[in-house]
Amino acid sequence: MIKSEICEMLGIKYPVFQGGMAWIADGKLAAAVSEGGGLGIIAAGNAPGEYVKEQIKIAKSITSKPIGVNIMLLSPYADDIAQIVIEEKVEVVTTGAGNPSKYMKAWKEAGIKVIPVVASVAMAKLMTRLGANALIAEGGESGGHVGELTTMVLVPQICDATTLPVIAAGGIADGRGVAACFMLGASGVQMGTRFLSANECTIHPTYKEKVLKATDLCTMVTGKRLGHPVRSLRTQFARDYSKAEYGGMPDSELEALATGALRLAVQEGDNEKGCFLSGQIASMVKKEQPAAEIVKEVMEEAEPILLRASKWVK
Repeated sequence: MIKSEICEMLGIKYPVFQGGMAWIADGKLAAAVSEGGGLGIIAAGNAPGEYVKEQIKIAKSITSKPIGVNIMLLSPYADDIAQIVIEEKVEVVTTGAGNPSKYMKAWKEAGIKVIPVVASVAMAKLMTRLGANALIAEGGESGGHVGELTTMVLVPQICDATTLPVIAAGGIADGRGVAACFMLGASGVQMGTRFLSANECTIHPTYKEKVLKATDLCTMVTGKRLGHPVRSLRTQFARDYSKAEYGGMPDSELEALATGALRLAVQEGDNEKGCFLSGQIASMVKKEQPAAEIVKEVMEEAEPILLRASKWVK
């Protein structure tokens, strides 16, 4: 069985994280992944503290295994949630969309393992100096907010830039992707889009159906003009947004156009106004299955691939 230092650090069976997908990764999904031996992560997104606290309690009512919370640092509720994870004794915090330095001391003193998402070598070096426990190197193939570099390019550079364990994210859907990330120097992987098909994922059936029917060219990136690009499925909303983005619409109106669009997709499956976040690997997601089965399946697929690697060396 594949084991890595991240398993020992966090007390998990498999080096597999479930991505912190806003309004999608709730307590039920996170608990299912953790029960399956990975690390389930509740997404705080732009949700208020009470919502996050409720999801933590739901997760802990289902599993006694470690869970994480992803904090989007641009959220107006970030300060509240930074304190809630301490009060609720969350084992792991992952962060995105900003610099978590002002919270690091308090989290570390509370015994929380801090694992920021990084999309550049500079940020990886900064987080290493500030005392992060590990890093998530997320390539632009992923769904949601994305950086410029691909996973294939980013992961080895991050591994070279830090002594911390690195979790590879972006474009990973099966054992082949897991094996490739280990070969690049990673100590584990994070998957988001693959878990959209989990039985425990409570997104609207329309959202799940779109992922299961996706093709290889099913996603597009919007929001570059505003400085925070986002990858989503190529829907009518995404096309309309892209047209507005490059059609001279003022920034304030462009921001307003996207407000609430993800929730409309997640909760209502709104085809016209909903933003269906997804990574480029959506076309590799073929079936619904329990989250625990997904975790076990990708690791069981990866092991024989890694064992066969020696055949290329004579």
